[in-house]
Amino acid sequence: MTFLFFFILLFLTAIAADYCFWRRHRASLRRHRWAVVWMVGSHLPLLVMILSGWLARDNTTGLMLVSIWLFWIWLLLTLPRLVCYLFRRMHLPRAGIAVGVGVAGSLIWGATIGRTTLHVSRTEICSAKLPAAFDGFRIVQLSDMHIGTLVSPERELQRIVDSVEALHPDLIVFTGDLVNIRSSELNDRNAAVLRRLQAPCGVFSVTGNHDAGVYIKDSMRQPAAESLQEVIAWQRRSGWQVLEDTTVYLTRGGERISFSGISFDPALRKKRHDSELPPARLDVVYRGVPDSLFNITAVHLPQLWTQVLDFGYGDLTLAGHVHSMQMKLRICGRSFSPARLLYKRWSGRYDDGARTLYINDGTGYVLYPMRLGAWPEISLITLRRCG
Repeated sequence: MTFLFFFILLFLTAIAADYCFWRRHRASLRRHRWAVVWMVGSHLPLLVMILSGWLARDNTTGLMLVSIWLFWIWLLLTLPRLVCYLFRRMHLPRAGIAVGVGVAGSLIWGATIGRTTLHVSRTEICSAKLPAAFDGFRIVQLSDMHIGTLVSPERELQRIVDSVEALHPDLIVFTGDLVNIRSSELNDRNAAVLRRLQAPCGVFSVTGNHDAGVYIKDSMRQPAAESLQEVIAWQRRSGWQVLEDTTVYLTRGGERISFSGISFDPALRKKRHDSELPPARLDVVYRGVPDSLFNITAVHLPQLWTQVLDFGYGDLTLAGHVHSMQMKLRICGRSFSPARLLYKRWSGRYDDGARTLYINDGTGYVLYPMRLGAWPEISLITLRRCG
């Protein structure tokens, strides 16, 4: 609902700005009717997207793919114009044109280069609890592929796999949202690519809100629970170990650490952006797990980190979900994103004493097919033993 409110507000703002501009300049606009046609016509992609979504019987993969591109086209046609209006009000029309062109260029760049250029982030985690045998242990984290929205899934997945292979990880962790709507987005060609993801300690994953099938409109045709089980089965056939609210142990050099996975609870669908979440079933996840062992926890929603800490685990917690809302601006070493308005922790590394949360920005995209500054991310996390 938060995103829906934001987009409705943006749409109404654009309509109001167009109307105010028309009222102020209607005399000259009568001589330039193309400008009025442009203002009215630029809203058609958004109206078509809304109408098709409302009339459609189901959120099919094709419909969702078309919808995100229609929304991007609306942004491309509308945002530069709003910038020009603003600068014109400040009596800087030429500056407004220049900035508007820059906004349009940024949107095009984000939907091309920004959407497809992978970025490898590297960080080291130091802990006295880490066994000596795990010193230098390399973890690759992936998240939020949203395969159903990818323009060229096989090619984009191939790039991800090639990049991961070059990092030579000891462990690969995927933190949810493999699909966008339903299990039918997955096929044998994609499986053949992702099956190449291998590591000595295995490939592990947890489910995210999109994996859970909660966005399927025609639940009679395919129930959400059925889609979720097919997503899990597909991952297992691809050689991944899906952790469903459970803990396993990783052994190296005769020493071991615990690795826990928290599944997305479909009951959290409407609360997935809330800062505080209802208690998770952590007693099941960590049942019988010695708290003396170094623990890695994988979870889709980063908001659950506080609960993991309160339970006494999560020396390293890996999460995804946020994508930095696919927009991130870096100034003087600090990052800014609309995600700050919704999330206390939304991207990268966060420390609480000796325990760390890392939020991966994901590699896919939703809502709109672009990334501005929030590069598609592969995280390489190296564990270090320290005194």
